[in-house]
Amino acid sequence: MNEQVKSDSSNLLEREVVDNPDFVTVGDIAVENPAMTCRDVNVYYADKQAIFDVSVDIGRNEVIAMIGPSGCGKSTFLRCLNRMNDTIEICRVTGDIALEGEDIYARSMDVVLLRARVGMVFQKPNPFPKSVYDNVAYGVRLHGLARNKSELDDIVEQSLKKAGLWNEVNDRLDKPGTGLSGGQQQRLCIARAIAISPELILMDEPCSALDPIATARIEDLIDELRQQYSIAIVTHSMQQAARVSQRTAYFHLGKLVEVGPTNDIFTKPIHGLTEGYITGRFG
Repeated sequence: MNEQVKSDSSNLLEREVVDNPDFVTVGDIAVENPAMTCRDVNVYYADKQAIFDVSVDIGRNEVIAMIGPSGCGKSTFLRCLNRMNDTIEICRVTGDIALEGEDIYARSMDVVLLRARVGMVFQKPNPFPKSVYDNVAYGVRLHGLARNKSELDDIVEQSLKKAGLWNEVNDRLDKPGTGLSGGQQQRLCIARAIAISPELILMDEPCSALDPIATARIEDLIDELRQQYSIAIVTHSMQQAARVSQRTAYFHLGKLVEVGPTNDIFTKPIHGLTEGYITGRFG
């Protein structure tokens, strides 16, 4: 197939999603006993719509990877799940998103507590300008989760151990977190997120700024954390999605095209647009 035919084929597939008002996501959007459910989620920046009618569940003790071309809306959608988009004045979110059956956009929802229940790890490591200890202890103190110093010490130690960082920093807990390497800083941010016992962890391209060795450490950590937490990860790397996730959701131009078991998405996708992205015809 020559390049012109490839381009024409891809354009036809794109129009199928963009121009078809009856477009329906393929695959199983629902899972049994989900940690979070999302139904008909739309996101607008002023008059521009960025996300169109996205519905998907996040299962317990699973990693769901969100993939797709740059600008397809996967990070925008991820930020809906702990209301990070609230910080953007012109952003408006509609639809239903529920955590353990509770509407996270209800007026009664305390956003600070929500972000404790739904932790987030960003693309670039962002440790606070505090010591390693105080980075991990920050949320615990904020939410009053430790009754005394001994309990706080134990939470900090256990969080750093879960993040695979304790052996590297236990003798410099009073040193600045910003003095760690990039991979260590990202694991410190993960330790900070899990210290307050979230129900769901969101990761927005957590390895994109890291070298291959640090990336491998984070991927191993994600697999370990899945035993205790639900995880939604946005990644630009299809290889990473294949390695760390149990389910994968493919986004294109603000729409969820297909979602299903990761192995099925990568070996026998249902939608032609998914297949085109996976096989490198575009993206």
